[in-house]
Amino acid sequence: MRQVTIADLVTILGDREPPCISLYQPTHRRHPENQQDPIRYRNMLKEIEESLRRKYPTRDVRSFLEPFQALSRDELFWNHRTDALAILRSPERFQIFELQRPVVERVVVAETFYTKPLIRTLQSADRFQVLCLSRESVRLYEGNRDALDPLELGGVPARMADALGEQVTEPHNAVRVIPGGAIHHGTGQKRDQVDIDRDRFFRAVDRAVLELHSRPSGLPLILAALTEHHAPFREISHNPFLLADGIAINPEAMEVDELRRKAWSVLEPHYLRRLKKLSEDFGTAQAREMGSADLSDVARAAVAGRVATLLVEADRVIPGRIDPATGSIDSGDLADPDVNDILNDLAEIVLRMRGDVVIVPAERMPTKTGLAATYRY
Repeated sequence: MRQVTIADLVTILGDREPPCISLYQPTHRRHPENQQDPIRYRNMLKEIEESLRRKYPTRDVRSFLEPFQALSRDELFWNHRTDALAILRSPERFQIFELQRPVVERVVVAETFYTKPLIRTLQSADRFQVLCLSRESVRLYEGNRDALDPLELGGVPARMADALGEQVTEPHNAVRVIPGGAIHHGTGQKRDQVDIDRDRFFRAVDRAVLELHSRPSGLPLILAALTEHHAPFREISHNPFLLADGIAINPEAMEVDELRRKAWSVLEPHYLRRLKKLSEDFGTAQAREMGSADLSDVARAAVAGRVATLLVEADRVIPGRIDPATGSIDSGDLADPDVNDILNDLAEIVLRMRGDVVIVPAERMPTKTGLAATYRY
C-alpha cells in the first residue's frame, strides 16, 4: 500500500506547473463489488479528457493520459484495492495513493492539485502503524480505527537473513548421551549467540523502520510480538514513535481485522489524550490572545505564517476564497468552479508554512466555528 506522507503533500502543494489532474475514486476491497471500479475509472478518464481538450487545446492529450490508460488495463491493480484511490498527474508527476476511507468521486483539472481528501486522510488524528515482529520475520501495517493494510517494507529487512546475511550463526552438531548409552546426534545453537543474532536483527529492523516509515509519517508505532520479544526489542529501539503499550501475541496467528481491533484498543487512549491536550493548548493560547477561532483572523494569520497548529473540523465545508497575499476572505458557492473550501485552503497554507494541521471529529472540536488556531507569535 502506498500512503501519502507529509513530505509528499508538501511537494504536491509546491507543484505549480499545469495542467494538474486530481482523480479521487471510492474503490472496493472485495468481489463482486470491486468489478465496478475499473468501469467507473474509465468513465472518469473520459471526463478528464474532455476537460483537458477544453482547457488546454494545444496539449498532446493522448500522451499526457497514457499513464492513466495503462492503469485501466492493469487487472492485478484493480483486484487489490483499499477503500479509495487518489491519482495526481502533472507534466512532471504521476502518483498513486491508496486511501483507507471512502472519498467523494471527483475529477479536477486545474492550475494546481485538489488536495482536500489527501489532507483529510493524512492529518486525521486516529492513524497509526503496527510492527509485527518475530525472530525470523517482519511485517508492517498502517491504518486507523476502521482499516488496516500492509505497507511495502522498502529497505526494512523482512527476515533475519536479509539483515545479517552470511553472519547468521549456523546450527552446530550437538552430541549427547541419553539413558541406556545411546548417542543422539542433533543440531542446535549456543543460546547467547542466538540472542546476539536476534538483537542484531531487531536493531536493523528498528533503524530501518524509524528512517523509512516512522519519521516520514510521524505516526505512532505499535509493536505486535510474542511476550518474550517485547523487552529485547524495546531495549535496543531508538524509535521515539514506539508506544510503551503493545500487543503481546504471535502476530502470525492473527487475522488482520483482529490485529486492527487490538491496535486501536492500544491507540485509543493516546488518541483521546492527544485531542484533549490540543483542545487545552488552544484554550490557553486563546486566553493569552495567541490563538483564535475566528475565520477571518485565522486566515490573516495563516498567510503571515503565524499559525503553529490548526485544528479543522472533519467534514465541515465553508465555501469561499482566500486572498493568498492578504488573507482576506470572500464567500461563494461551491457550484462555482472558482470557489473552494476555505478550511481546505487554510490547511494547505498552514502546511506550506510548516505548521501542523489536525483533522478533528466534530464532537471533539473545542470551537463551533469549524477551526481553532494556535499562533507562533
